[in-house]
Amino acid sequence: MVLPLIGSQKVSHFHNPASAEAKWYLDIQGSVISAKGLADAKREIESWDGYQPTPLISLPGLAAALGVKNILYKDEASRFGLGSFKALGGAYAVYRLLSRMVHAEDIPTSQDLKSGAYEAFLKTVTISSATDGNHGRSVAWGVKQFNCRCVIYIHAGVSEGRKEALQALGADVIRVAGNYDAAVHQCALDSEANGWFVVSDTSYEGYEEVPRNVMEGYSLIASEIIDQMGGEIPTHVFVQGGVGGVAAAICGTFWLNWGAQRPRFAVVEPDLASCLFESARNRKLTNVEITDETLMAGLSCGEVSLIAWEILKNGVSDFFTIPEELVAPTMRLLARSEFGDTAIVAGESAVAGLAAFIAGAKDRKLTELLSITAQSVVLVIGTEGATDLKIYDTLVNGNDFVTLNRQIE
Repeated sequence: MVLPLIGSQKVSHFHNPASAEAKWYLDIQGSVISAKGLADAKREIESWDGYQPTPLISLPGLAAALGVKNILYKDEASRFGLGSFKALGGAYAVYRLLSRMVHAEDIPTSQDLKSGAYEAFLKTVTISSATDGNHGRSVAWGVKQFNCRCVIYIHAGVSEGRKEALQALGADVIRVAGNYDAAVHQCALDSEANGWFVVSDTSYEGYEEVPRNVMEGYSLIASEIIDQMGGEIPTHVFVQGGVGGVAAAICGTFWLNWGAQRPRFAVVEPDLASCLFESARNRKLTNVEITDETLMAGLSCGEVSLIAWEILKNGVSDFFTIPEELVAPTMRLLARSEFGDTAIVAGESAVAGLAAFIAGAKDRKLTELLSITAQSVVLVIGTEGATDLKIYDTLVNGNDFVTLNRQIE
């Protein structure tokens, strides 16, 4: 059976020379993702109603077709019923922000905040955020637990389905012209003017604590994987980019736990939104302008998160960008289970890492550069399920990406 994906000629790869400088986890990385931060997030999130680890799915059929020992897919589609890994970060950051605001002598748990003891105060609080869809859903869901007001900003390219999902969670949704970064900036301006509290997954100078809490929430993905691996360490990890938060959380957690034995780490972005790729290539933070929206809506980010970069700039060995035409075939590959593996419902932003690995595994030069062998165990992070059913159905059932992009616009 032939893999239904184009070759690697349209995939861009940059090997990060700075990764050779980083064998051990240093204090600067520990200030972002620490053992205490991991433990606090794990303890709190595991106490939430509906918590259960998401599955780590083996894909032996696809692995055999690509000539590696195994491919493992961490499937975040079932996370708290919200459909993506973002359910961990935004909601946890909302909880941490509110717990600091009540000025309790001891840090209250989420159950304490929901007990009614702080009800009068919480009703005066408005939490805001900007989103491509998934982060906003997590924030809105978290805010709903504590009976605060929630205002979510979305940009022109966010689908109506994702807007409606936010409204169903009780959020007031404001659509702005422009791209994701324009929504972030408008959210910041309005929040400052109105005394609202921003929960963003993007860190910048002077705004670090909340994004750090978001990343601590994301780190639970890696903690679960470590437990599920049962002592085995994958050889390679491919994870989506965006602003860098989830990639840094996973990279940092593995680095903290496995040290010099940690797997080779690759970050993958759309070629239409490649801020991490360009930052690595320039060896400094580099923002990019989003001129055309990618199908991978959750990855349509032009500005790198400052604290995430503290981990990624040395922790990532390889940066990739992929074209739009890889998205739908990879989604179909997982949905149709053509190699006899478990069928997986994966959203547009979930498949970037797997698509880049497949392209790399099919190219002899990239295979050598990435040290992919018959003994490789490759981990990919399936960051979302079908978070917009209409878009998912359109892509998996055959409409081309150009037509869909026009529909979204």
